[in-house]
Amino acid sequence: MSSRLLRSSAVVGALTLISRLLGFVRDLVFAQVFGAGPATDAFFVAFKIPNFLRRLFAEGAFSQAFVPVLSEFKTKRSHVEVRRLIADVSGALGGVLVVVTALAMIASPLLVFLFAPGFADDPAQFDLANGMLRITFPYLLLVSLTALAGGVLNSYGRFAAPALSPVLLNLLLIGAALWGSKLFAVPVTALAWGVFAAGVAQLLFMLPFLARLGLLVRPRWDWSDEAVRRILRLMGPAIFGSSVAQVNLLLNTVIASFLTVGSLSWLYYSDRLVEFPIGVFGVAVGTVILPNLSQRHAEASGEAFSRTLDWGVQLALTIALPATVGLVVLAGPLTTSLFQYGEFGAHDAHMASLSLMTYALGLPAFILVKVLAPGFYARQDTRTPVKVGLISVASNIAFSLLVVAPLVWYDAPAPHAWLALGTALASYVNAGLLFRLLRREAIFQPTVGWRVYGVKLLLANLAMALLLWWGAGDMAHWSTLAAPARVGWLALLVAGGALLYFALLRLLGVRLAQFAGRHV
Repeated sequence: MSSRLLRSSAVVGALTLISRLLGFVRDLVFAQVFGAGPATDAFFVAFKIPNFLRRLFAEGAFSQAFVPVLSEFKTKRSHVEVRRLIADVSGALGGVLVVVTALAMIASPLLVFLFAPGFADDPAQFDLANGMLRITFPYLLLVSLTALAGGVLNSYGRFAAPALSPVLLNLLLIGAALWGSKLFAVPVTALAWGVFAAGVAQLLFMLPFLARLGLLVRPRWDWSDEAVRRILRLMGPAIFGSSVAQVNLLLNTVIASFLTVGSLSWLYYSDRLVEFPIGVFGVAVGTVILPNLSQRHAEASGEAFSRTLDWGVQLALTIALPATVGLVVLAGPLTTSLFQYGEFGAHDAHMASLSLMTYALGLPAFILVKVLAPGFYARQDTRTPVKVGLISVASNIAFSLLVVAPLVWYDAPAPHAWLALGTALASYVNAGLLFRLLRREAIFQPTVGWRVYGVKLLLANLAMALLLWWGAGDMAHWSTLAAPARVGWLALLVAGGALLYFALLRLLGVRLAQFAGRHV
């Protein structure tokens, strides 16, 4: 079973890697074509609002509530009953989102004010964000239905298509930036239309795969279905609990809208770099582990449930810790090599590197939440992550009020980096409390040997950090290099660091292949 989990995680991770690499190309194009200014900040807000709600509802609350119930039906009910469940859920979800989308487009000025109140001081920027939001918001409806299709496919062990669909978003946004921007009086408006087109393309892409499983059904509006009501009850708390990191990032957006022009863009680009390992590894393991845990819970196999969680936590830390070291030590070379072109200058790259370092400190916790939270959702417990999430958000707010606000008041440099640090610290509060509750309720019993394994990881990461620090040198030197030299030297450092890390683990008796051999 562990070999199948590892293989599925590898498939999701590899396809997500393609999407993330295209995402880097997309961001590089954004930086070169649009830079970091008022218009770009306006688009990021117009995109962040539906994207935030996508993660909150579609990939967060809905998936966490829907997949366990669907797995229960798949294990205990007939194929006909599964088809009816999908039809009823898609009808309910689609109907609600049509109403939400219509109301949001009408109330778009209010949404822009709520998400970026600082824009009110610049009427032109506020109006631009408002107009683009009306174009981008239907993406929430389209991508939520795409997530429903992806949840069905994941429950049946078909992970490739859902992992590949985000590629379409990146391709269309790259095309919109390079060619579509020439068609609009305000070039950045092309990106908003690219988001809308991507939602349509992603949904259409998923339909043939559902048809092959015999699960492409016509949506039904039936609120009397008990399973639909149960999913909706589970979604209520899960809306918050599954998306705490996004809520914390949203708080950063609100506060950053009051900071120096460009702060939103600097946070966006640093967040994108941190999201890379989260998407490739954390989301991959979390996506694969949820259906497995849901099935173990349906089978009342507590020991197998715990072993699966232990497998996920150990694999997550093995990947997350070196990724954190790499992002912190190479923050300057990364932002310089990837983004410092065209309108995105050396100052922008430096400011983005500061928030990248502080964001990256929370990476292990971000990824652990992706593994630990399914331990509750698979048991159809959505309330516990909510309670933990509230504490996490409260800690982020307290940090912003006690640390960031005084920095802004006294005009200290780079307050946006402290915002990112608050989010990182809040993620440890979230992960730590989830772990503690899983242990206290005897849901998760770590296997023996964790302390020895932790020491091995620490030694390998320290050695890799020293190598990367020596190779990175001074950030100013990177700015003098031509683009091919920057990228080439960066790639060499990343490859050398990874090679040293895994070679040392091998010498210490740790091999990634062991994750395929464990019985979970």
